[in-house]
Amino acid sequence: MTPFVCEFFNTVSSLAMVAAGALGVFLHRRVFDRWTLVAFGLLGLVGVGSVAFHGTLRFEFQMLDELPMLFLVALVAYLVLEPRFGPWLPTALITYAVFATLSATLNRGQIQFLAFQLSFGALELFCMLRVYQMSRSPENAPVRPLFNLGAGMYFAAIALWFVDLRFCDLVSLRLPALGMSNPQLHAWWHVLVSCGFYLLLLVVGYDRLRRRHAEPVVKTLASCIPSVARLA
Repeated sequence: MTPFVCEFFNTVSSLAMVAAGALGVFLHRRVFDRWTLVAFGLLGLVGVGSVAFHGTLRFEFQMLDELPMLFLVALVAYLVLEPRFGPWLPTALITYAVFATLSATLNRGQIQFLAFQLSFGALELFCMLRVYQMSRSPENAPVRPLFNLGAGMYFAAIALWFVDLRFCDLVSLRLPALGMSNPQLHAWWHVLVSCGFYLLLLVVGYDRLRRRHAEPVVKTLASCIPSVARLA
């Protein structure tokens, strides 16, 4: 903690989400459809909210962190389900987003935490399963390594988040008392989930391009940044 920032490492690491979202939009602004680009934009907005929340620990900024997460997972659900369902799908997902928003904003404390985690987590896991299914399609073989890496980072991030939540006293107090540094697990959660989500959105974007007969290809920029381009 500093005089100006409540949680320094968590605040700075949140910029990884801003960077992942901005990078996704910039690299694919002429490649992906607008809704996939909006998903990258929402990822960046989650990062902005996370910076504001961890920098101030104020409830209104917590909502700026959590609500874009709800909207993002609802949009991802639309992106991965659109080819299979009819026009009722947007209505169903908007209804979900409205109720999830109300449950997150009108409650406080443990009830608010559980309401958010249940509403967000259930759809999050469903989307992960659907993206997994997409990655197993023979036509999507080129992005299968991206899914494997992205899912690995994402689940590693969740594991770190859970350990930090469950053993907060051990990580934050007991280890420093023994002369060991705080491993800043929540900050690593921010970094890993940002990289993982970026890669998973590449899988989704690739699949959507392929379904539109756009001949997508996977490219690597600067020997380390995966991206998707299209030949036609």
